[in-house]
Formats: sequence, structure tokens, C-alpha cells
Amino acid sequence: SSMGDLIRVPMPVMSEERRRELTKLVRNEGEGAKIAIRNLRRDANEAVKKLVKDKLASEDDQKRSESDIQKTTDRHIADVDRLVASKEADIMAV
Repeated sequence: SSMGDLIRVPMPVMSEERRRELTKLVRNEGEGAKIAIRNLRRDANEAVKKLVKDKLASEDDQKRSESDIQKTTDRHIADVDRLVASKEADIMAV
């Protein structure tokens, strides 16, 4: 039905099966995001190692950089986990 600028489309309530499919999809997307984050961590660590190898950075710089990279990775993975859990709760709420 239409009410001025507003269009209403009646949508059927999601079934339990459809909710489970969507939560599975959310988990898969979350896992894909975490893999991408880990790949970025690997690339960043390799870049730091190359700087040390080329004598453009010290080993202390390498350790400090790897620690910072790991902290950033952990923070972003925790963000993804939090978002996935939140979205799963939204989907499963009846």
C-alpha cells in the first residue's frame, strides 16, 4: 500500500531455518574479514622485515613494529567478533 511518500511492503516473518542460514552467512563473512586482517598483518610484518634486511630499520624497531601490528590486528579481530555476535543476536531476535 502507499501513503504519500511512504511505500509499505508486507514481509513475511523469517522462519527459524532462514534465521539460521543468515547467521551462518554472517559467521562466514566474519571469518573472511578476519582472514583479510591476518593477511594484512602478514604483509605488514614482511615489509618491516624487509626494512631490517635492507638496514633501513633496527631489530628493536622491528620488534616494536611487530608488537604494534599485533595489537592492531587483535583490536580489529575483536571488532569483527563483536559485530558478528551483535548481528547474530539481531537476526535471532524474534
